[in-house]
Amino acid sequence: MPAVDSAAPPADALPTGAGRSGGGRPGEPPDGAVRRGRARAAAMRVAERVGPGCSAVLLVVGLWQLVHLLGLSPVLPAPVAVLRDLSDAWSAGTLGSGLLHSLGRCLAGFAASAAVGVPLGLLLHRSGLVRAPLAPLLSAFQALPAAVLVPIAVICLGTSSGAVYLVVLLGAVPSVATGVLTALDQVPPLLVRAGRTMGATGAAGVRHVLLPAALPGVVAALRQGWAFGWRALMTAELMASTPLPGLGQLLDAGRRSGRLSPVLAAAVVILAVGVVVEAGVFGPVQRRVLRARGLPAAQER
Repeated sequence: MPAVDSAAPPADALPTGAGRSGGGRPGEPPDGAVRRGRARAAAMRVAERVGPGCSAVLLVVGLWQLVHLLGLSPVLPAPVAVLRDLSDAWSAGTLGSGLLHSLGRCLAGFAASAAVGVPLGLLLHRSGLVRAPLAPLLSAFQALPAAVLVPIAVICLGTSSGAVYLVVLLGAVPSVATGVLTALDQVPPLLVRAGRTMGATGAAGVRHVLLPAALPGVVAALRQGWAFGWRALMTAELMASTPLPGLGQLLDAGRRSGRLSPVLAAAVVILAVGVVVEAGVFGPVQRRVLRARGLPAAQER
């Protein structure tokens, strides 16, 4: 009768490494390790996108605090003083109300600018008779500072919300129209001819060939139009002397107080709104459009 090896493992024992999922914890199901890997990858992607911006903010705040501590500027407040003014304005309700009013005006003005600027850019591309006089005028108007537009709007419409909207339109429409015109001009003629061969002429060619091919440039034009409109709105709210609440009114109140801290607090909010809209709205939209077309620039952003 053969001897039985007492050191042999039981028949139902699991082999070495069983119950584990590639590098996972003992007994962890395979889908748990997959979820943890995806979570780590998502966290790394967020860190890669947010890290440089956060580092830049920390560097600016550190230099700001250093200048304040060294007393290089007698009027420059400490970052903590600006944060205190922001907290006080938020507690008083002026910051939240002003932010909502300014965002509402800019969104309405931007929507109107897009509704006017995109068709105008398309018209300039399709009609040489319209393009000859208007294209140079729009390019020149785009370089006009928003501070010049405020007196024009106030004289025409008075110190009302209409004057503010007019400044936003005059600041954003030329930028949107010029950007859309440039995007349409860069569409390869071969695509247009191929569309015509397949029957896409007239409005169908614009809808199915021209605009889809120019979509990355159109998104960039809208992005630039938002930036122009936001800056024009702040200038209008600051200079138009309207009784309307807004971030520009907070800037003007800080100027009249003679203190730099509330002015910097309002400027920080204005800058933060611009960064959030750029990074949280237009950035993802532009990356998605580029990625859908297989453009390598989508991987670099």
